[in-house]
Amino acid sequence: MTPELTDRAAFADPARAQRLVVKVGSSSLTDDAGRLDVDRLRALTDVLAARVAAGGQVILVSSGAIASALTVLGLSSRPKDLATAQAAASVGQGLLMAHYTRAFAAHQRTVGQVLLTVEDVIRRSHYRNAQRALVRLLALGVVPIVNENDAVATHEIRFGDNDRLAALVTHLVRADGLLLLSDVDALYDGPPSRPGSSRVARVDSPADLDGIELTAKGSHVGTGGMVTKIEAAQIAVGSGVPVILTSAANAAAALAGEDVGTWFSTTGRRIQTRRLWLAHAAHTSGRLIIDDGAVRALTVGKKSLLAAGLIGVEGTFEAGDPVEIAAADGTVVARGLVAYSADELPERMGATSVQLRERFGDGNARAVVHRDDLVQVRPYRGT
Repeated sequence: MTPELTDRAAFADPARAQRLVVKVGSSSLTDDAGRLDVDRLRALTDVLAARVAAGGQVILVSSGAIASALTVLGLSSRPKDLATAQAAASVGQGLLMAHYTRAFAAHQRTVGQVLLTVEDVIRRSHYRNAQRALVRLLALGVVPIVNENDAVATHEIRFGDNDRLAALVTHLVRADGLLLLSDVDALYDGPPSRPGSSRVARVDSPADLDGIELTAKGSHVGTGGMVTKIEAAQIAVGSGVPVILTSAANAAAALAGEDVGTWFSTTGRRIQTRRLWLAHAAHTSGRLIIDDGAVRALTVGKKSLLAAGLIGVEGTFEAGDPVEIAAADGTVVARGLVAYSADELPERMGATSVQLRERFGDGNARAVVHRDDLVQVRPYRGT
């Protein structure tokens, strides 16, 4: 991994920003009717292939599968029901990949399809498999094209949008930077269509976003708006990866170091990839309520959560599922992978390790959430 990038010039240098994740949304790849615009796709491919030819590595997170299927399925707009959306994704993903394969082949580049679900990145064995596959593809000179596996993902186990997926893939592959491409050329301090709105050239801290009006809704063919892009940028920069947000039309200029789009400076240090996934990707299945002593043990002492500190269980979950961990006042302080099901925990609440062994036998005194499967999401504010 190269040293931390601090400016646009470093981002533009393939020797310093050797590995980049690039995310492109559906609105940047489709025409006004919502159909896939092959010319736009080829134009983006030309830019990314040039970056690879210069010695860089590119992982492309591309939306557009569902949009690619609208015409062939006779649909006028993005489906609103899950079953039809899954069917459209199944048909459209193949079409989308066929276009990318031809476009990159014109530059003597091979592409590889990588479809991810949340389950692939919150389970220890799954996320390591995804990581190995992506890194190996890069080592072989392949351009990985990543998308959420919409054909099998449900509302309950989705990343929610490809902006957040891209931010998380950035950490999965230990990338040096993230380029978020949209149909808007930058972040503005108000709606871009409003007279007087100005481009925000840099965001160096969360405070720089104060007072900026953000739109939550995306285009008619996509799922994310500017809010999701800002959230994705904050995930990335908060863990040591800089971000440029701009339009697909400005991709070449951004990769050349020109003053386009919005630059997001890093605000934190890189953390363990799996903890980042757990903090931001996992859809929690329930909640564990813990006493003040357990809160201190988790947040200050960095300890595992033991049954002795458990005072409440909410929701339905199985062993290995991600759950929220909250203080008695409801404040969520951590997330983790629970070692017991929701049915098993009530009879273990408040019990010491000795009591657990006496009641359930040896081997049944394990932590409710082991510290290796736990990530703090809020600082401890107690006394």
